[in-house]
Amino acid sequence: QVQLVESGGGLVQPGGSLRLSCTASGFTFSTYAMSWYRQAPGKQRELVARIRNGGGNTIYADSVKGRFTISRDNAKNTLYLQMNSLKPEDTAVYYCAKLRGSIGYTEDGSKVDYWGQGTQVTVSS
Repeated sequence: QVQLVESGGGLVQPGGSLRLSCTASGFTFSTYAMSWYRQAPGKQRELVARIRNGGGNTIYADSVKGRFTISRDNAKNTLYLQMNSLKPEDTAVYYCAKLRGSIGYTEDGSKVDYWGQGTQVTVSS
């Protein structure tokens, strides 16, 4: 019953911006930490950003710090990723992920137990 549905991906020029959304259902959204991951062709899936259940305690991959912002609206059961100053190396399929814990701080609590279907982000001129 758990569903994570991403939207907002597309083609954007370098330096441009996109906002990804993830609408969640089938669980108490406000209880759990959430993350965005991405996977480029031929590469391993990597963590992009994480946010605790209440909307704080965010972390980011070094490669996106200062450019991406993760946020959530618990009243709407929606997770967001605002992506600014996009670079070609940001091109990937971006996945919304539900974490096991509420903060996602511990080894177990930071594990992903559900994935969205992914949305393609292509940064190219």
